[in-house]
Amino acid sequence: MMITFEPQEFLYNQLGFIRVCGVDEAGRGPLAGDVYAAAVILPVGASIASLNDSKKLTPKKRDLLFDEIQRTAICFAIASATAEEIDRINILQAALLAMRRAVDALQPAADFALIDGNQKPRLAIPCETLVKGDARCASIAAASILAKVARDRAMDELDARYPGYGFAKHKGYPTVEHYASIARLGVSPVHRKSFTLFRP
Repeated sequence: MMITFEPQEFLYNQLGFIRVCGVDEAGRGPLAGDVYAAAVILPVGASIASLNDSKKLTPKKRDLLFDEIQRTAICFAIASATAEEIDRINILQAALLAMRRAVDALQPAADFALIDGNQKPRLAIPCETLVKGDARCASIAAASILAKVARDRAMDELDARYPGYGFAKHKGYPTVEHYASIARLGVSPVHRKSFTLFRP
């Protein structure tokens, strides 16, 4: 099913901005792994079937859209901030840092950024936030999918490097199984120490 997005990018095109990127992050809640972000510039009027907020899509559909978005986009970039950075500067600042890295990596560079949520990263270009932007703006929805799929695949790789924690299954989120594995095995090098010290 295709949803109709608000013409956010076009509105800023009308103000003179040529390359408007959408930006979103994935992985603020898990106990382990990096937080990821993506930035995407879509062609004006681009239509990608089944594009939606990544949280409303199945893993299989996200994987298919991951490839389709990369084929369709003018450019895109995926970046992250590590568990160590999360512990040092906190998860919000690390997510904003990942967003900035993604925007900075775009080639060609964006001249305006639409950011999902209500917090602005420090960027070298003007930007605006958009609450629930991944359900309202096509380029933000595309960024949400790239960030989510990239992070899930990274957690699959960590599952092979650190067996026993179940990273491929829960992707680092705070499940009962995950807490049990930490109690059994201890905290791994990729756990966010500031998260795992406290169990709800």
